[in-house]
Amino acid sequence: MADELRIHERPELERPILIAAFRGWNDGGQGASLAAGYLARLWDADQIADVDPEEFFDFQATRPHVKPNLRWQAFTKLVVDFVAQLGVELVVTLGSLLADVPHTRPCPVTGSATDPELVERLGLQASRYEGPTGIVGVLHDACRQQNLPSVSLWAAVPHYVSLTPSPRAALALCERLGSLLNAEIDVEELKEAADGYVEQVSRAVETDADTQAYVEDLESRADELDESDLPSGEALAAELTRFLREQDRENGPPDAATEQ
Repeated sequence: MADELRIHERPELERPILIAAFRGWNDGGQGASLAAGYLARLWDADQIADVDPEEFFDFQATRPHVKPNLRWQAFTKLVVDFVAQLGVELVVTLGSLLADVPHTRPCPVTGSATDPELVERLGLQASRYEGPTGIVGVLHDACRQQNLPSVSLWAAVPHYVSLTPSPRAALALCERLGSLLNAEIDVEELKEAADGYVEQVSRAVETDADTQAYVEDLESRADELDESDLPSGEALAAELTRFLREQDRENGPPDAATEQ
C-alpha cells in the first residue's frame, strides 16, 4: 500500500459497503456531506485510515481542508485498493446538485450504476453520461476498472438557496440509501431539521416578491409531476454540465485549487 494511505486498523468486516461523499460542486447545499456526517454519527463510525494530504494539495495555491484537488487517479486508486483489501462488495456515493426544484416539495433523488445487473436488481438507471466530471466520476470509473460494483445517488437542491445547508437533501439521500440497502435508517433528527429548513427558507422567500413568484411556479411544475417524471440521472448530468460551463465563464479556466 502506498505511503500516502495511513491505516490505523484493519477491522474484520462482514459484507462491507463503502458510503462516500465529497465536498465541492457535487455537494450542493451540503446535502451529501450532511448525509454522510449524519450517518457516521448515527452509526458511531470509527476512523480506520486517512490519506496524507501532502501529495494531493498545492499548499501554495490553497489552504485545503478535506477535498482532494491534485492527482485524482492516484487518490482514487488508494481508496479502491484499500476497500478491495477490506472485502467491500459495493461502493455508494452521495451527491447533491443545484437544480430548478422548490424547497417546499420532497427532494428528488436519482440513482445510477454502470453494472447492468446492479441496475436491474436495485431499480436504478444505467449511467451513460459523458462530459465534465469530478472526484465522484473518477472514483466510479476506478471502481468499474476493478470490477467493483458502484452506485451513485444524487439529490436535487434548490439553486436559489445554494448557500444554505439543506437537511432536506440529506434526509432524501439517507432515505433512498436505506431503501437501496434494504436497511432501516433512523432519520427523525433529519426530518426535524428539514422542517426547520423549510420554514427558514420560506420566511426568506416571502421578503422578495420576484423570488416568491418564482418558487410558486416551481411548486406548480413539481405538483404536475408524478414519481416517474422525476429528473433522471441524465437530466442531472446535463444540469451539471450547464453549471460547470457557467463556472468557467465566471471564473475563467478552472485550476487545481478550485475544481473538484
